[in-house]
Amino acid sequence: MIDVQDADLVACYPRRPEPTLRVNFVASIDGAVTVNGKSAGLGGPGDKMIFDTLRMLCDALVVAAGTVRTENYDALRLTGPAREWRRAHGLSEFPLMVVVSGSLDLDPEQLVFSDAPIRPLIVTHAGAPVDRRAALAEVAEIVTVGEESVDLAAAVRELHARGATQLLCEGGPHLLGAMIAADLVDELCLTISPRLVAGGAGRIAAGPDGPPREMSLAGILADGDMLFLRYARSR
Repeated sequence: MIDVQDADLVACYPRRPEPTLRVNFVASIDGAVTVNGKSAGLGGPGDKMIFDTLRMLCDALVVAAGTVRTENYDALRLTGPAREWRRAHGLSEFPLMVVVSGSLDLDPEQLVFSDAPIRPLIVTHAGAPVDRRAALAEVAEIVTVGEESVDLAAAVRELHARGATQLLCEGGPHLLGAMIAADLVDELCLTISPRLVAGGAGRIAAGPDGPPREMSLAGILADGDMLFLRYARSR
């Protein structure tokens, strides 16, 4: 096992030659995904290092609207060194921010939109409210996939067509559950926080039952008592 402080994180979480949807979550040792409703209570310095590295490596960051609201997402602005790394590796300076929302219950004045370095995408479906479309079209490009619910497979194909083949999803649980049900998840990066939380906190994935997907352990890092696991789709 390698200490996260000594690891080459780019090598530990490589960009892959094939299109990849990577998911990053944190959970307590008793399975809780939040403390007092937010994931921040489970993290630590090593978790933040990996979080920032995964954002640096991706072409697009995909997040559910509920997570954007609950975690109060700000603009997807990377540090200077991360932006330099991306330019040196032939990538755009910033990843694309992609928000998935069926209801379009989003605030156009939230920093994730109003301070965005590049225009975000909002992925929704044909039945989304027309008035909300008009309000959000001022700050983001609206992409419609699906008639009555968001067609996540079509959304992924649309991102690939735009050149965003290395996708990172940060939640929330219902989006991850839907992605698992659609068999879209290629990698799961899971931080195990050494905390017992109990209470009513949910798990990292929520949604309908479905067949299990086999994954293989591709890496283990540590930061004190915190573990960082990377699982990849079994080929």
